[in-house]
Amino acid sequence: MTAGVLFALFVSRFSWGSGFIKDWIKPFGTIFINSLKLIAVPLILASLIKGISDLGDITKLSQMGTRTVATFIGTTFVAVTIGLALVNVIRPGEGISEETRLNLLSSYAQEVTGRIELANEQKETGPLQALEDLVPSNIFSAATDNTKMLQVIVFAVFFGISLILIPSKTAKPVKKFFNSFNEVILKMIDLIMLAAPYGVFALLAALVVESPSADLFSALAIYALTVVLGLLLMLGVYTAIVWLSTKRTPQVFLKAIAPAQLLAFSTSSSAATLPVTLECVQNNLEVPEEVASFVLPIGATINMDGTSLYQAVAAVFIAQAFGMDLSIGAQLMIIVTATLASIGSAAVPGAGMVMLVIVLAQAGIPEAGLALIFAVDRPLDMCRTVINVSGDAAVSVWIARSVRERQVA
Repeated sequence: MTAGVLFALFVSRFSWGSGFIKDWIKPFGTIFINSLKLIAVPLILASLIKGISDLGDITKLSQMGTRTVATFIGTTFVAVTIGLALVNVIRPGEGISEETRLNLLSSYAQEVTGRIELANEQKETGPLQALEDLVPSNIFSAATDNTKMLQVIVFAVFFGISLILIPSKTAKPVKKFFNSFNEVILKMIDLIMLAAPYGVFALLAALVVESPSADLFSALAIYALTVVLGLLLMLGVYTAIVWLSTKRTPQVFLKAIAPAQLLAFSTSSSAATLPVTLECVQNNLEVPEEVASFVLPIGATINMDGTSLYQAVAAVFIAQAFGMDLSIGAQLMIIVTATLASIGSAAVPGAGMVMLVIVLAQAGIPEAGLALIFAVDRPLDMCRTVINVSGDAAVSVWIARSVRERQVA
């Protein structure tokens, strides 16, 4: 990140510098963004189908499974709402001057125009058009259009549920395929993220040349603080859940899961942190093994509260930076899309950025705006993974309480 900025500042001092960066450096940033787009649909299909099918027998796991999934979706909904509320109050994107905004709009004029036209077309549709658009007529057609990611998610959920309902002997080969498919996709993400430093270098260098304004970087700092504030508020929600479940104070809860939080911060991966999270929840929070071993793996797959909060803030920030005024309806769709997209977000570093592509496309926000936030994405990824892991632990405590109450009843 630093090298990209310094390189651009130095080279742009020469008459040929700006052209050199645009022609020979920026394309590598574009390739990196395209790689993230490339992996979005396979990631959703692999992660979401595997996560749902791993629930197993619906008749046996219906009660705990329904409560777990519903609670995770509920906390994700709260996280996205908090993110949207903060970004609308603080409005970090408006810290960018009109001149810088015009430069951005000029750079991505064609893409912005196309998104606005699509938005205008949607305004002319009927009240139930959004519901109608959820169900694809052709999954292959939906998979080739990033604006139809919700249709891909609906198909993946439908497929995963159907996989549970058929005989296990028949489903076994399909589950094995998607388990292996999921591993391949995760490895592809690992390989793509190896190029992240170079992609970020190229994107930052191009960003400095195309918009060499200090107000853009001050706006990024405010954006990062907005995300961190939202994550802290979400941590407060988790401590409240644990207090309501066990009367444990926030200090006790945070001390109990501190080892998992520290590992999550250093690895940026909920999956890598899972063994430590299991140990902390069972030993320190006294959650029964059968509950922890069921809730936490599912949480590592579908509970991405920190990621979804960041997606909501990032989407509106980018829209503000481009001078776009999102309607209430558009922001409600961000809540729905970010909530559903987080279910399919893999528990590995960088997956949140992939899912953000879906949220941006669905809301009609230029995906090129990803270049604005790459500079601070890595430290924010570390922070939001801490929140994801903390949410898994808090929900496991909540589910353990509901199971005990049902056994007593």
